[in-house]
Amino acid sequence: MPGNDKTHFMISIVIPCRNEAQNIPLLFEEIGAAMTGRSFEVIVVDDASSDATAEVLAEEAARRGYPIRHLRHERTAGQSLALRSGAWAARGAMVATLDGDGQNDPRYLPELIDALRQAGPEYGMVQGQRVGRRDGLAKRMASRFANGLRRALLGDDTRDTGCGLKAVHTDILRRLPFFDGTHRFIPALVIQEGFKILHRDVVDRPRRHGRSNYGILDRGLQGAVDLAGVRWLRRRRRRMPKVEEIRYR
Repeated sequence: MPGNDKTHFMISIVIPCRNEAQNIPLLFEEIGAAMTGRSFEVIVVDDASSDATAEVLAEEAARRGYPIRHLRHERTAGQSLALRSGAWAARGAMVATLDGDGQNDPRYLPELIDALRQAGPEYGMVQGQRVGRRDGLAKRMASRFANGLRRALLGDDTRDTGCGLKAVHTDILRRLPFFDGTHRFIPALVIQEGFKILHRDVVDRPRRHGRSNYGILDRGLQGAVDLAGVRWLRRRRRRMPKVEEIRYR
């Protein structure tokens, strides 16, 4: 387990982002305030945005007092593959994630990060779980049904995997199989790797600008296919045993 020196323990904050130019400046302001006194970098994975995201990021990188890195996909690949790009680019020992639309409040980042650092080596991640959600009724009902079905089939004991606020050890995150939809199943996949997970409640906020890039029907249909695939993967994939080298000299 890492020590308690917050100053020298590097965190990589990964933000999958598509057409969120209006939300980025305030989000960066909040991240800077929340992470004061800590060593961190921010990696924005620009999923082929068509707005002014590139220009805004260049301006923010020049004025902020912390490292901002801009990764750009040449074509739209989705939130899960954006997360994968950020995980493999991360320089920190831990990856913390949040969405680029401003609905995830950065003030919860230190709580998630510290909870994972203070947990034992058997814990691989901390998952935020939204309370007081600001989405419409249809979206909330669809999410509640999908989460209940996923919990019943995968047994990940997580009521809200759609929350973008997460903290995961970088080496564990890189082990996970990435596909279009991985971000909804990270707790189950971390458990599959042999680690426990923690949960923390976070208060949801309304989107400030723009609109969601994903529809309810798209998520529901794709999520059902993904759920069947992840269930198959968990049933067929063998959990790696702990490996110990026996030294003779």
